[in-house]
Amino acid sequence: MADRGLHDPAAADGTVVDPGAWHIYRGTGRPREDAPGIDLLPPPPPWRRFSGEPLIEEPAPQDEAEFTRRLGPADGPVPRSASVQEKDLVNAALMLRRPLIVAGPPGIGKSSLAHCVSRELGLGRVLRWNITSRSTLKEGLYSYDAIGRVQEAAARGALLGPALGALSGETAGKPPAELGSDGLHNIGDYIQLGPLGTALLPRVVPRVLLIDEIDKADVDLVGDLLSVFEEGEYRISELARMRARMPDAEVHTDDPDGTAFVHHGLVRCAAFPVVVITSNGERVLPPAFLRRCLYLELPPPDADQLAAVLSAHLADGDDEHRAVMIRDFLARSRTGGTLAADQLLSSEFLRTTPSGPGRHSWNELLHALWRRLDGAGTGG
Repeated sequence: MADRGLHDPAAADGTVVDPGAWHIYRGTGRPREDAPGIDLLPPPPPWRRFSGEPLIEEPAPQDEAEFTRRLGPADGPVPRSASVQEKDLVNAALMLRRPLIVAGPPGIGKSSLAHCVSRELGLGRVLRWNITSRSTLKEGLYSYDAIGRVQEAAARGALLGPALGALSGETAGKPPAELGSDGLHNIGDYIQLGPLGTALLPRVVPRVLLIDEIDKADVDLVGDLLSVFEEGEYRISELARMRARMPDAEVHTDDPDGTAFVHHGLVRCAAFPVVVITSNGERVLPPAFLRRCLYLELPPPDADQLAAVLSAHLADGDDEHRAVMIRDFLARSRTGGTLAADQLLSSEFLRTTPSGPGRHSWNELLHALWRRLDGAGTGG
């Protein structure tokens, strides 16, 4: 019997299959109308199932303002048309619960892909970790403000003075971390989860995590991420040491005013997060890292995609003049190095706004707006 591919319209038993049925992510950057996208996601493969507790059932915080800023209004024109390859790889990453590396030149919308996925699937605010050459795994997981804890303890002691002395009989032998408002704060008050640490909390519904510009990472960080991606967990040593007398601690998360409970100092995910990792292709990532991720290379946008970006963010303008702008932009990009779509967006905004620049300064201004991103000259 001949093998049938995923997109073969006829299944082995003769049932007609919708070729796009497996595309939970459709690449529009707009919420699905039929059902929340995440509700259509099948269970993970056995080797990617995790059992973290206590389960967090409440939905992630929303951030429609950020979605609108990046993708345009939810009911507006679609800002981009995803290729079949993009849809296939994003959906494969979703189903396999594997990170997705999105590579390509700067400014082509790699980081926006995380927001497209989150808005389409209804996963709420995107957690973002901007990588630098000094970034460490612990920075992405959590931080502990030991100095702040000591300073606040000293300040409280100075302020309360006699009151603490009166309490000494009640609190003798009681660990400081367990004292209430009249003693030291809970140690969890001084622990702040980072974006990666927050994404790995045991949620019923996964979060979207954007790890931006992995090329800047130290080689050790790339290696350290492997264990976290494989195990879906990490330990907060400051809480693990106190688990016998304080099994549960409430800590701060990377969400505004967000908190979560951690049991025995261990954070283990229940639903592996949707991880999007961007790369400008400036370094070769280790084979072991690539093996645990899927890899998508985005090409520079074409004329139709650029027109869609402009329509999503700006009111419809003079189609003829806009087409000329896009044509000139692509020509400059081909001869002077790839330009970013937001460079075109900025220039079109200035061109169409009533209070924009006059003709006498437009050419020189456009020359400055469309500078090469590598800094090697002005792009001809």
